[in-house]
Amino acid sequence: LLQLEGGGTLLASVQALGCSCAIEKQPLSRSVSWMRRAPCAQPDDGVCIPEAHVVMQMTVDDVITLIHSYIQEVRHGRPGSGPTLTSWVQEQQRRHPSKILSLVVIDLEKYFRSQKSQCQKRFREAVAGEEQAGGKVKKRRRNGGAEALPEVSRVEVEEAVVHLQLHTGVSVCFLSTWKDFSDHIAMTTRAVAEAPFKREREKTGFSFYLESEWAGGQRVDKAGKGLLQVWKRQIQQLNRVSPDMASTILAAYPSPQLLMKV
Repeated sequence: LLQLEGGGTLLASVQALGCSCAIEKQPLSRSVSWMRRAPCAQPDDGVCIPEAHVVMQMTVDDVITLIHSYIQEVRHGRPGSGPTLTSWVQEQQRRHPSKILSLVVIDLEKYFRSQKSQCQKRFREAVAGEEQAGGKVKKRRRNGGAEALPEVSRVEVEEAVVHLQLHTGVSVCFLSTWKDFSDHIAMTTRAVAEAPFKREREKTGFSFYLESEWAGGQRVDKAGKGLLQVWKRQIQQLNRVSPDMASTILAAYPSPQLLMKV
């Protein structure tokens, strides 16, 4: 992972937090994991306890290929074309049952821009071919370069991500740049470091306390207005479901009954 484009920025951002970094071969490629020094250990003792959280950076090529396999299997009934995003993650979970995996994809927008550009180019070539051939069919030569990625829409990406979240509990974070990825790793590092202290603080708090935005509940009128917000809040109560993820699930499955049919 450090040999890639943003490896230097990633290492610098973690070192800036004052953490000890070790460059080691990981069970999951292109991943970052954490270890916590035992409370009784001295700095030179090297007694560290591995944390469960693992962040894995996936290439756009791999993600698009896995999502395309999912679409072929679910929508077109063509199983066996290759592992889907969900089945691939489930295999990683079987191999590493003690790990809590999350995925990061960098610059997916570049793929969509490329797809749009290719679509526009094909359209222009088709129009130009018809004009030059006077309406006759004209064969087009294909480039013999690298194999192009399959076409996948934004909606299909969202559908595959929601399916992954529902069946594995694994989230996917889409980031624009390697700098964003470095910031994401730094933020996750702080969260992992503070987790034990937060758990202890929660033990001494009031379990019945609710934040102001949740305390009043959601009103539902006789026409059913407000039911979607109730459903969204129920989804958010699931483990590791963010408001954005809840909104995505809500858009795909606007009722519990539709979700149960999956």
